[in-house]
Amino acid sequence: MRIVFFGTPDFAVPSLEGLLRERYDIAAVVTRPDTPQGRSRSTLVPPPVKEVAERAELTVLQPERPVGDVFLASLRRLDPDLGVVVAYGHILRHELLTLFPRGMINVHASLLPRFRGAAPIQHAILAGESFTGVSIMRMEEGLDSGPVLAYARTPILPEETAGQLSARLADLGAQALHTALRDLEAGALHPKPQDSSLATYAPKVDRAAARLDWNSPPTALARQVRAFDPAPGAWTTHRDAPLKLFRPSIVEAEGEPGTVLSAGNDLVVAALGGALSVREVQPAGKSRLPVADWVRGRGIVEGERLR
Repeated sequence: MRIVFFGTPDFAVPSLEGLLRERYDIAAVVTRPDTPQGRSRSTLVPPPVKEVAERAELTVLQPERPVGDVFLASLRRLDPDLGVVVAYGHILRHELLTLFPRGMINVHASLLPRFRGAAPIQHAILAGESFTGVSIMRMEEGLDSGPVLAYARTPILPEETAGQLSARLADLGAQALHTALRDLEAGALHPKPQDSSLATYAPKVDRAAARLDWNSPPTALARQVRAFDPAPGAWTTHRDAPLKLFRPSIVEAEGEPGTVLSAGNDLVVAALGGALSVREVQPAGKSRLPVADWVRGRGIVEGERLR
């Protein structure tokens, strides 16, 4: 079975590495173009998946978008059987979805039909879910609406951030993908249609969604800090400049929402019905650092207001 693998970020790397370890026939890897970086944007940084593919001497395709006769013809020349998609980041059109004789399957980082969309990990934490997982689904033209071939389930740990959970789900997804491909080749998979009446959605995260509202309960604020760690970072404003907060916990304290109640090893800020404590911050234009270091540098004092 010849596979074309579609993926870009770190999340996709364990799945590609797993396919290589199991010696699947990978016809090509499709990923995003290299990203210009640096002051003059003259340095091109390859996607993580491309680095793995090139070490394995695989064919790499990097279209701006996976559309057009030229791109589709380049895939047909490879004579593939199956497309495998892991965090590729593009909506795939009908012409591509129907190009592979055995269809296309996707590794999605939620237990579908919950959290369809671009940011399932962040939204699962924001919602206070106790469990999440990965779904191996057959792709169709709807948004993550295709029948599910397999699930793998895991708890969300009490202080787990989106970055930490993403790393675990990437490994879990790689294992589930291998099992699903083995069962697919054996004819042992039985796709299960999703119940769309139970669907919830996880839209792409933007900066506005990561802004903290101190008139919220500390439980909701703590989830927000964890959900947006490491990126884009849950943030507030301090002295009219953005301030990102990390490593939260909830404490029993009272005060006007947004007021700094203490600033030592932890930064404790009043919220609605309690307070949020954080252990790391990132002031505007600086690196992430422990609260104690920021306080020693006179970065903040008790009684100030965050907005």
